[in-house]
Amino acid sequence: MKVTLLSYTPDPEQLVAAAAKLCYSSSVDIATLMDDLTSEKTERFLNKLMDLGHLSPVEHVSFTFAIEGVSRAFLAQITRHRVGVSFSVRSQRYVSEENFGTVAPKAIEANDEARVVYSSTIADIKNAYKKLKDIGLKNEDARAILPNACETRMIVTMNARELMHYFNERCCRRAQAEHRAVANEMLRICKHVAPILFKNAGPKCVKGYCPEGSMSCGKAPTLDKLLNFWKKSASERKGEHYAKGFERLEGPQ
Repeated sequence: MKVTLLSYTPDPEQLVAAAAKLCYSSSVDIATLMDDLTSEKTERFLNKLMDLGHLSPVEHVSFTFAIEGVSRAFLAQITRHRVGVSFSVRSQRYVSEENFGTVAPKAIEANDEARVVYSSTIADIKNAYKKLKDIGLKNEDARAILPNACETRMIVTMNARELMHYFNERCCRRAQAEHRAVANEMLRICKHVAPILFKNAGPKCVKGYCPEGSMSCGKAPTLDKLLNFWKKSASERKGEHYAKGFERLEGPQ
C-alpha cells in the first residue's frame, strides 16, 4: 500500500480562516479578505471553528491522493464516501488483468493453511481468466471472475470536511485493516500539511467516547458509560477505569 499526496488547495488553513472571517464579520471587504490574516489570526480562527464544530468553511479546501497497492475490496468501501469526493480508478474494462496482483488480508498471510488455499484459488482464477480471454471474451466480461483481492490503484479527491468524516469512520479500530491503514496514512499526511485544521481528526473516540454502542471495540467508553460515569461522585470517579480519559472533560453537555 502506498499513499501519495498529489495536490491540495494552497494555504488551506488561511483559506478556511478567510471563509470563517466572512461568516462572522458584517463589514469585511472581499478584496482585502485575506490581507490581514496573520498566522496568529489564522490559528485563532481555525481553533474556534474546530472547537465549535462549524465545518462549512472547511469544504473550500480539498486534497488529492494517489492510492496504490490496494484491493478491489478497498475500492468498494471507499466509494461509499461520495459527498464531495471524486474518483479515478484503473479500469478492468480497458486494461487486461491476465497478470493481476493481489492484496491478501493479514489474517490470511498469518495462517499457513489459509495461505495455501488462497494461493491455490488465485492461481486457478488467473488460469480461468486467461482461458476466457483466449476463447474471445472481452476484458469487461472476463473480469466477472476476478476476486476482491485483485490489486488496483486510484486517484481520490476529497474536500476537508468529507476527509474528517472519512477519518471518523475509517481510522476506527473496527474498520477493515487494509482500509484503516490507508486512512491512517492519509490522516498523517493531512496533519502534516494542515495541523490545526485536522487537530480533532481521527476515529470518533478522539472526542472522548465511542458512539458505536454495542458495536464498540471496547477501547474507549461508550456514551452510556460516559453518562453513568458523570452521575457518580468525585470520589467514586477517581478509581474508575475511564477517569484518565475523561480528565479533560467537564461532564456531559
